[in-house]
Amino acid sequence: MNEFYYELKVKPNLYYELFLDLLADLTGEAIEELDEQLIVRSEYKLDDIETGMLAFADELTSALGQKVTCQTSIEEKKNEDWIKKYQDAIKPVEVDKFYIHPSWEEDKEGKINILINPALAFGSGHHETTSSCIKAISSYVKANDEVLDVGSGSGILGIASSKLGAIVDICDTDPLAVENAQKNFEENEANIRNCWEGSVNSAKTVYDVVIANIVADVLIMIATDLKKSLKKEGILILSGILDIHKDRVLRKFDEFKHIEIIHKNEWVTIVLIQN
Repeated sequence: MNEFYYELKVKPNLYYELFLDLLADLTGEAIEELDEQLIVRSEYKLDDIETGMLAFADELTSALGQKVTCQTSIEEKKNEDWIKKYQDAIKPVEVDKFYIHPSWEEDKEGKINILINPALAFGSGHHETTSSCIKAISSYVKANDEVLDVGSGSGILGIASSKLGAIVDICDTDPLAVENAQKNFEENEANIRNCWEGSVNSAKTVYDVVIANIVADVLIMIATDLKKSLKKEGILILSGILDIHKDRVLRKFDEFKHIEIIHKNEWVTIVLIQN
């Protein structure tokens, strides 16, 4: 073990999930999520990663016309047992019927247990958007429903649906996420019918429930495909939406009936039904 290691902290003001995905792609290290901040630790210097995150913020600002900033810092630290410290910082999450926990924590009796180790793909249950989606799944997904999880990340939302008896398909544009989700399904002894690298426009069927926990701009961009993927009176669960963008998203689905809007801090999850 080296005497020192490096700790990079990244705190974007917008598009948290995009920065998380990029950081995972660039480092290959475990990432801690704490107080809207991403923390990665490595025995290798992380200067190039920091530069890449700052450049990404500038690119998003130019592409989207919004001021995207990213606070970063790097510290050299004495090498202790930071893996244990990291594990101690990752606490289980209880959401309605579900208990989401890492592999070093025990199952909880009386709950539907989901084992997810925080890793390269987004979705360990800690972020507001993930926990709000799981709350919606608890309420609206039923046994034998056909469910599609768009932008599946770790697969946690599909796993939750499968454990309620649904027939689940998943997709993600990131091949690493697809691979990771498949492993998580196996570890949870959950059933997955189909999975593919790509988005909802590659779906071969229509669904009772479609879940898309992405970001507002992407939800708006793929709105037509999301609508086409639903059965009549199908339920659409949309998340990854900052409160300030809620109305923009709702306008793209104005022909849908609002069932529920779940607020958690500055994030919103919207549940709609197709008329």
